[in-house]
Amino acid sequence: MTLDEYLNSLKGKSIAVVGYGVSNAPLTDLLLVHGLDVTVCDKRGEEQFENANALIERGAKLRLGDRYLENLHEDVIFRTPGLHPFTPELRNAAKNGSVLTSEMEAFFAVCPCRTIAITGSDGKTTTSTLIATLLRESGHTVFLGGNIGMPLLNKVPEMKPQDFAVLELSSFQLHSMKCKPDVAVITNISPNHLDVHPDLDDYISAKKNIFLNQDAGDRLVLNADDSYTSGFTAEAKSNICYFSHVHSVQSGCFTVDELIYCARNYEVHEIMPTAGILIPGLHNVDNYMAAYAATEGYITDSVFRKVARTFPGVPHRIELVRELRGVKFYNDSIASSPTRTIAALRCFTKIKPILIAGGHDKHVPFDDLGTEIVARVKALFLTGETAERIRDAVVNTPGYNRLTLPIHIIDDFRDAVLSAAYSADDGDVVILSPACSSFDKFKNFVERGNTFRSIVLGLE
Repeated sequence: MTLDEYLNSLKGKSIAVVGYGVSNAPLTDLLLVHGLDVTVCDKRGEEQFENANALIERGAKLRLGDRYLENLHEDVIFRTPGLHPFTPELRNAAKNGSVLTSEMEAFFAVCPCRTIAITGSDGKTTTSTLIATLLRESGHTVFLGGNIGMPLLNKVPEMKPQDFAVLELSSFQLHSMKCKPDVAVITNISPNHLDVHPDLDDYISAKKNIFLNQDAGDRLVLNADDSYTSGFTAEAKSNICYFSHVHSVQSGCFTVDELIYCARNYEVHEIMPTAGILIPGLHNVDNYMAAYAATEGYITDSVFRKVARTFPGVPHRIELVRELRGVKFYNDSIASSPTRTIAALRCFTKIKPILIAGGHDKHVPFDDLGTEIVARVKALFLTGETAERIRDAVVNTPGYNRLTLPIHIIDDFRDAVLSAAYSADDGDVVILSPACSSFDKFKNFVERGNTFRSIVLGLE
């Protein structure tokens, strides 16, 4: 189906665009250009919604304010990625016959080029960015979008069959989506977003939607070291590749003695040493192997090595903000789960960092994080909703000693950062790696990371 055919199929139907944000603003523009019946629903009131007059002049209807989800009855409802499919108003609308969809689901229906889709609990954005970078360095035209913050439906007219769309997909996007990417990547699975998903099984089922509609001509890249993803093989119809830093694989990427290898059709060749990767951490070795397995056949090993040596990483992911009087400050605001913080702590093998953690409570366990903190952290500064839960996990960990691992609970984020900074000595590392999402105090992890960066850069 072409984009024009899809838009023509919406003629004569009432359409609600719920949430006028990064992805849905271009979508709304596209729908209005084609003269469709559009109602924009947004929780901002008229005073805060500065696009109101312009949209009305173009023929849109508005439903704004706290009651913006009431009376959702339109034939087709496009939800913003931030509005979870579990929302009662959306469920009621679907029960009454509305078709629930999204900008990304529409994109999959009309995309004219090759698609590589990435999901997982950790590493989605870095892996997606790496895949896009590898393909671009190899001479391909690439469109990077999805959960990474760039809508792509309005870019469809620019796409050619030989191009690539690289798509980061969250569990919330996948939960109600039917998609068939040419290449699907699942970086890992760990308990996450259990404040929204009914249970872990529902979260895992959402992730599986990235590959369930694939067929034998498609590729699925799985983490062989992950207890969840390694078990997806039985449900997959696609051609499966693996990546592993624990053991060799017959198809995909693996490491042995700090060397990265590729295996294909029972033939193995060396790609490069892991020490050649610029960004630190074993988890980033995994991200590179996943990216190689996804792009193998479309890139060369020399391009892979070049990118590995030069790619600086993605902001808010163990990002070195500055060094002041011998103290290094790292921004790892993306770490919205315990597993991500654990991965960050394991990057520092020669020094125990001072850790700033805590945030919105997603009802995930902190037991494993407590173990890592006791083993690897010099001092712990906690803030946000989960401060006491993380403290309890640490205190109840065998081997905890309050004299060698002081814990400070400071509710104000700025005060927590400043206190951590002032406690540091020459040679120390201070890292923000919250293990929690940001929604208790910030709009998103980017705002949290930028706030941290601003505070650190203001230190004298």
